[in-house]
Amino acid sequence: MLPQPAERPWAPPPVGAPDPGPMHPVVYRVAEQHADNDDTFTLTLRPPAGYAAESFRPGQFNMLYVFGVGEVPISISGDPDRPETLVHTTREVGAVTRAMRGLGVGAAIGVRGPFGSSWPVDAAEGRDVVLIAGGIGLPPLRPALYHVLARRERYGRVVLLYGARTPEDLLFRDELAAWRAQLDLEVHVTVDRATGGWRGNVGVCTPLVKRAPIDPRRTVAMICGPEVMIRAACTELARRGVSPQDTYVSLERNMKCAVGLCGHCQLGPHLVCRDGPVFAYDEVERLLDHGEV
Repeated sequence: MLPQPAERPWAPPPVGAPDPGPMHPVVYRVAEQHADNDDTFTLTLRPPAGYAAESFRPGQFNMLYVFGVGEVPISISGDPDRPETLVHTTREVGAVTRAMRGLGVGAAIGVRGPFGSSWPVDAAEGRDVVLIAGGIGLPPLRPALYHVLARRERYGRVVLLYGARTPEDLLFRDELAAWRAQLDLEVHVTVDRATGGWRGNVGVCTPLVKRAPIDPRRTVAMICGPEVMIRAACTELARRGVSPQDTYVSLERNMKCAVGLCGHCQLGPHLVCRDGPVFAYDEVERLLDHGEV
């Protein structure tokens, strides 16, 4: 069994004590854990008693530390208007996420953050918004959608385009159904391969971008997913007349420390954890053409 820190009320550092800084995790507890599909799961975390959780902006991430195993960066996928609980949806891809998936309710997990840049939800007010997600790219975009829907009157047309490998890989299915039922939100979903009784779109996201009901001159686009999908979506948006300055992408590549010290996430002149993970596409378009940069 993994070592578990004792449950005790959180207390601020004593007066005069050095600030522990951003490398010091706060011990949260797992309030809920559920599987979204075969390889993806969601953790809901609660802070220690007496701890005032820091608010986060849509698009930011936390570093989650499984004691005795290691630490990984994961975008926050919950509601930014409810910072008292943290929600993280991630895919099991290594030792740390495998250990995270095995945590039961009440288990301890270290949290550092929130870190990073955010989706431009405030700058998008008064404009059309299109969110484009591929696979596990939907969780980092979900807080932006929560923010926009809670302030729906401030935005123009809102469109969600979402692609997954198969119908079984679709995330947040109940929410997708609820969002589709809203008259002021358009949701278009596609899968690479139809299985079961799927009767929806089949294929990559690009055709959805081609026919998205937006006014390119007043659109802000937010995109998260595999880099090949990001490039294809950005190319199609540009063909439609959406400016690269109004197109934003999330690039969570190889982040390790979250504070710009280790250099693992360097992308040309940028450190993704420090300068991102959200970038305007015109900042990184040239760099994404070089897979090893």
